[in-house]
Amino acid sequence: MAVNRSSSAPAQRRNGMSALEARISLVIALASQTSSLSQKLLTELASETAKYVFPKRIFESRNLEEALMSVPDLETVKFKVLKLTDQYEIREVEPYFVAEATMPGKSGFDLNGASQSFNTLAEFLFGKNTKKESMAMTTPVITRRTQSDGEKMEMTTPVITKRAEDQEKWRMSFVMPSKYGSDLPLPKDSSVTIKEVPRKTLAVVAFSGFVNDEEVKARESRLRTALKGDAEFQVKDGALVEVAQYNPPFTLPFTRRNEISLEVERKQE
Repeated sequence: MAVNRSSSAPAQRRNGMSALEARISLVIALASQTSSLSQKLLTELASETAKYVFPKRIFESRNLEEALMSVPDLETVKFKVLKLTDQYEIREVEPYFVAEATMPGKSGFDLNGASQSFNTLAEFLFGKNTKKESMAMTTPVITRRTQSDGEKMEMTTPVITKRAEDQEKWRMSFVMPSKYGSDLPLPKDSSVTIKEVPRKTLAVVAFSGFVNDEEVKARESRLRTALKGDAEFQVKDGALVEVAQYNPPFTLPFTRRNEISLEVERKQE
């Protein structure tokens, strides 16, 4: 019996040491994995932050106000400038897709209504969709008036909000990442719809600061007046104003880039 006890003791110690070593190895592996994951998350966070801290320059500046504006380094709608004047520019915008939602209330820039629509669209973008896929943010967010609740809306790459003239409705749209094309994940929320915006020509005016309904109304009026004197382009019949906002809320007012636009067409000779 003594021999059996003495012969089994080393085996027990060996087994005990093996278990301890396994635990230590597991702790080290988990610590290493956690450290690697933390470094990855920090790298991703730094990369995303840099998109806002180090904005890109994709617009020509017509004056000092525009020169101070910044735009995050995010994917945006592709366009070509056809004409540049002291008051506006004419752009040919390539087709794009948007996710949109009708905004509650009669105002396109009511804080509560805008927040609700933004959050609804953000949930879709970040995984509340049929593929449970998180998609990249793009810019700008577009707000525009709509003619009716039944109007078909094209997809665009900022987020767009439209108001219906007869029903006082606005819609907000997020521009979808171009890599998906028409093969986008579908929203689970029935209040979110996906549409394609066809190629179009826009007259655009940029301005800084925070957007409100009075500002939009005044700038739209000035833009329509200015376009009456354009020898090449005219406002397209039935065109409604749309507003593009490129920056997150924490951006300083004088560095924010906002745009109002109206769809135009070439005048018949």
